[in-house]
Amino acid sequence: MAALAVPTALRLRRAPGFVTGRDGRLSTSTTLALAWTVILLWLLLTILGYGLTAGGGAGWFRGEHGPLSSLTTVYLPLLGGPYVALIAAKAVVGMRVESGTMAKPAPKPSATGRRPLRELIANDSGRTDLVDLQYVALSAVTMLYVVLFFLSDVGAGLPDLPGEIWALTGAPAGAYLVNKMAVRPNPVITHVTVADGILTVEGGGFAPDPAGTPARVTVDDTVVPTAPDPLTGALTGPLPTGAGPAFTVVVTARGLRSDPYAYTPAPVPASA
Repeated sequence: MAALAVPTALRLRRAPGFVTGRDGRLSTSTTLALAWTVILLWLLLTILGYGLTAGGGAGWFRGEHGPLSSLTTVYLPLLGGPYVALIAAKAVVGMRVESGTMAKPAPKPSATGRRPLRELIANDSGRTDLVDLQYVALSAVTMLYVVLFFLSDVGAGLPDLPGEIWALTGAPAGAYLVNKMAVRPNPVITHVTVADGILTVEGGGFAPDPAGTPARVTVDDTVVPTAPDPLTGALTGPLPTGAGPAFTVVVTARGLRSDPYAYTPAPVPASA
């Protein structure tokens, strides 16, 4: 398995664009679909190698109870759930972003240039998403089942898992897709900066409501008068005089509230 997993992991570490969405974040659905593809390829190649050597040749693959007998009844459904979720989620998110019912602002660049793995289980604001968490966790447990059962008896071919096990990927994939359709278009804060007493809030979903009421920004529950930047859409305004060095920013737009963003100033480098 290392022959497939290690090169794939190194390739993604150098250029993770293959498993990132159009917003630049790691994509949960793409990553899990790729993981299942790597595992199934490893299973099939290992069985092929075993069959042509220790298994006795091509005749070993034939028969009702051959090494690949459960491929269509168990393993293809295991792979199908994540791929259906991947394709459908891309379609849903694309349509919602185009219609303005979902905000997908680009994330803040990381210090290392690589996306943190935590994005697989977090929403666009960086908070843990329960639906994404259960999708990743249950998929990982199912992968572990498959790999360990296979290693316990390679000569038996694909592990004879119960047909119901596909629900461990199918049901979470369905919940993941429904979550994409049902999530509200709350404002998303991706970055906050302070320079010369001016607060800048970056993100998306800051558009005014149909009546023209602009987005409201609060710093530790104190309303800050802001104006949108016509080029970037960021909200800027004076930092309240009573704000401490660390504070919490919240944006409310169209009656929807963003997740709180905890701002902490960058540490001052020690003088030599």
